[in-house]
Amino acid sequence: MKFDKEEKEILGAYEKGKIKFQAPSAKELRNIKSTAGNTFKKDKRVTLRLYDHDYTGIQKKAMEMGLPYQTLISGIIHSYIEGELVPKFGQ
Repeated sequence: MKFDKEEKEILGAYEKGKIKFQAPSAKELRNIKSTAGNTFKKDKRVTLRLYDHDYTGIQKKAMEMGLPYQTLISGIIHSYIEGELVPKFGQ
């Protein structure tokens, strides 16, 4: 597994005993479980029309990644909304 710089620093500090972890409180655990449950709750359905070429392409990419194509489309939209994808329109 590859770690970034910050992750390596945290792991190193933990291994040297500089960081101690404790179990979350009951309240924190309830909040964590609630947040996790809401993270994957999809409650809106949309209908989308795609060009045949794009549909075939997204299915191929999803297959390469081992995902259902709907999950890949949802992930792409989520990444865009979160600012993790930069649009290239009009370039």
